[in-house]
Amino acid sequence: MRVTVPHKLSREEVRKRLHERAQDLAGNVPGGVAEVTTNWVGEDKVDLVISAMGQNLAGNIVIADHEVVIDLTLPLALSFVEPMIAGTVKEQGQKLLA
Repeated sequence: MRVTVPHKLSREEVRKRLHERAQDLAGNVPGGVAEVTTNWVGEDKVDLVISAMGQNLAGNIVIADHEVVIDLTLPLALSFVEPMIAGTVKEQGQKLLA
């Protein structure tokens, strides 16, 4: 699943906000308790694993000039709710960059 979040910020500002707010990602996962593990693998890329409700979603966030691209691999058990998850990811991504 790929979600793009447009922005009008510099890459440096996006990096800063993602670094500062990475701990907020877990609180933005619907369903209550979640654990988010992040690993910056480059200046503009962070790998992440989201664990919630017995499911793991692995993916990454890539910072581009005018958008942030979030790629997540959904387990088969969640594929039927992909549109809902994509909408939530986009909404929460906008909040993290605000």
